[in-house]
Amino acid sequence: MPRTMVSRALLLVAVVLTAQLCACTAYAGSGGDGFSVEFIHRDSVRSPFHDATLTAPARVLEAVRRSAAHAAALSRSYVRADAPSADGVVSPVTSRSSEYLMAVNIGTPPTRMVAIADTGSDLIWLNCSYGGDGSGLAAARDADAQPPGVQFDPYKSTTFGVVDCNSGTCRALHGECDANSKCTYIYSYADDSRTSGLLSTETFTFADAPGARGDGTTRVAKVNFGCSTTFVGSFVGDGIVGLGGGDLSLVSQLGADTSLGRRFSYCLVPYSVKASSALNFGPRAAVTDPGAVTTPLIPSKVKAYYIVELQSLKVGNATFAAPDRSPVLVDSGTTLTFLPTALVDPLVKELSRRIKLPPVQPPEESSLLLCFDVSRVREGQVAAMIPEVTLGLGGGAAVTLKAENTFLEVQEGTLCLAVSDQFSAVSIIGNIAQQNMHVGYDLDKGTLTFAPADCARSYPAPSPSGSV
Repeated sequence: MPRTMVSRALLLVAVVLTAQLCACTAYAGSGGDGFSVEFIHRDSVRSPFHDATLTAPARVLEAVRRSAAHAAALSRSYVRADAPSADGVVSPVTSRSSEYLMAVNIGTPPTRMVAIADTGSDLIWLNCSYGGDGSGLAAARDADAQPPGVQFDPYKSTTFGVVDCNSGTCRALHGECDANSKCTYIYSYADDSRTSGLLSTETFTFADAPGARGDGTTRVAKVNFGCSTTFVGSFVGDGIVGLGGGDLSLVSQLGADTSLGRRFSYCLVPYSVKASSALNFGPRAAVTDPGAVTTPLIPSKVKAYYIVELQSLKVGNATFAAPDRSPVLVDSGTTLTFLPTALVDPLVKELSRRIKLPPVQPPEESSLLLCFDVSRVREGQVAAMIPEVTLGLGGGAAVTLKAENTFLEVQEGTLCLAVSDQFSAVSIIGNIAQQNMHVGYDLDKGTLTFAPADCARSYPAPSPSGSV
């Protein structure tokens, strides 16, 4: 067969597969430049899970401790990806816990739910009410199942649909047929928690974040999602919106509408700033800020993960080469940055030599390796005492990390390095390292872009009376 005919045949196969996996259609009330939503840290005052009894450093320390468990779960997923399950199929084991939330409005009329936004997983699933009457939503309640928060009632929506068990979408999720040929699923996570329910379709409505240009809404019809009736394990939120690189993630489904494309970006405000971050989709996700650098995404054993190549680490004029073939996962759901010991050891040694502050012991039950006493240093002067750290990535990209990206205050007067080599078999660039950066993921181009930014200015704080 001539080469041009082969190319056309492959293109036709790709188009057909994409059409099977997503029949969604976007209706952008705010124009064709995409849309933005609030990206809410779970400890923020804007979060329904904010604990007002904790001090700001105490909340940071709790995030650090969660980070170790999250990194370990990501590592287990990465390692297990090489090992087939008992039936020879690789299970969709991904991360569950995360640090950021987003509001989604599902159904017609819409039900507002606050879900984890997870760059480390694919499936979109939300808590659904469970009933009978042949709907397929009846589910046996597991004795260990967690009581649901907000629940979506599909009986009250005029746009709810179910996915046939013989569809490509059901096969992509390794779903099974129930008695009515509907697609049921069990989705497991690396911490052994799991959710199950009915694979469905529904209209999702996204309201522009306060301060975003457009201030309108975007409706996306026929989004594939898991209408989950059972969840076993610990969990925060009304569900998960998967933003990973797999076919069932929100970004991949939005990509079925060519005006939006498979791209998104975020700009994370520092923990100390009382404002939400911005999560952008479509053309609005383009990262064109001054100083932007782009690195290619590389294939991952876990399709959901966004992996780039880590080549070196630099502190001042001291450069340390990364071990050969050092993939690093870029993840908004992990607080700390985890790097190979071959890089962390010289980093700790070099920072200890350069930073003229009294060293102190790290807090117990943390993965922190290097801490300093800053109780006698005036506010605003600490950053000037900490050297910049530069990550050398594939394609010649160099990402400079300032003090706010490499250190955090975990106790009153105690500043600790936000980089570790513990609890993780895979390197991770966490969300502290991404603060005040515009980070863009472009699945169509296969790239990831970083640019320094003042995220609080580009996304002003919403008024306290606004909805979460």
